[in-house]
Amino acid sequence: MNKQPFFELKPDVVTDAVESLGYLSDGRIMALNSYENRVYQVGIDEKTPLIAKFYRPERWSDEQILEEHQFMFELVDQDLSVVPPMKDANGDSLFRYNDFRFSLFERRGGRAPELDDAEHQFQLGHTIGRIHQAGQTHPFIHRPALDIQNYGINSADFISREFIPASLKISYDSLTSDLLREIDAAFKRAGNVKQIRVHGDCHAGNILWRDNTPHFVDFDDARMAPAIQDLWMFLTGDRNQQQLQVGGVIAGYNEFSDFDPRELHLVEALRTLRMMHYAAWIARRWDDPAFPHNFPWFNTERYWGEHLLQLREQLWALQEPVLRLL
Repeated sequence: MNKQPFFELKPDVVTDAVESLGYLSDGRIMALNSYENRVYQVGIDEKTPLIAKFYRPERWSDEQILEEHQFMFELVDQDLSVVPPMKDANGDSLFRYNDFRFSLFERRGGRAPELDDAEHQFQLGHTIGRIHQAGQTHPFIHRPALDIQNYGINSADFISREFIPASLKISYDSLTSDLLREIDAAFKRAGNVKQIRVHGDCHAGNILWRDNTPHFVDFDDARMAPAIQDLWMFLTGDRNQQQLQVGGVIAGYNEFSDFDPRELHLVEALRTLRMMHYAAWIARRWDDPAFPHNFPWFNTERYWGEHLLQLREQLWALQEPVLRLL
């Protein structure tokens, strides 16, 4: 992969790309927090600014991006508050300018949800239940599934081979081997749970809370996965706190979709896979100059020591009793 995939994406290229679709920019451009792709707020003359998202080359195929877009359009048709890409007069939502693919979005405001608030927990579960009601009508054809191989095994192999300091390699290899064994056991305990189309990355930064309603943005990680993938990040704190929260989240969810309690076996397994995948994601992007700049703490002896400590805590969490619906 190109070590500097966005090197040619200068401010004038961003402006020219937006203007190629018939908009007149007022010249104001603000980069937003996005590292996998590049996202900008672009001022439009005498109109509300637009959000321009430039996709990382070689990550998704056109078919995969358009499948993500179609999922959002389906959700909008169901009166769900998501922020879909804008379409041009021909109904297209994915555009090209020079070597870049990009989409435009309306600018929306809001604040992060309060994950420890019971009403917010219920509303989040309620909205995800509606999203999954649409998500289970048919599968993704082109987008991948969340699985142990890609998120766990491949991540651990890459870190062990390319990044972990020699002084920690034996500990890392032993620990990740134990974690992968526990994760596999958790999936086996859950059984043959249904895989559906999910948002895939429901952290608080991808939710705008406005008018007592959660509005979901950034479906870039949408994929096939168990329903719990879009729910477990709403559970915060220690196990006792999560046990208090899970009932409210699932109560909201069950208003529109039937939650399979067996998926509670996957909460800590999916949390662990996310941690392993996140470290490998930064490592795989380390040749992109934006990553050392924005993640200066990464790839230090201290970081890897703390990473191992977090993974050991996850090993204990995987061995705790599963959360229950009371």
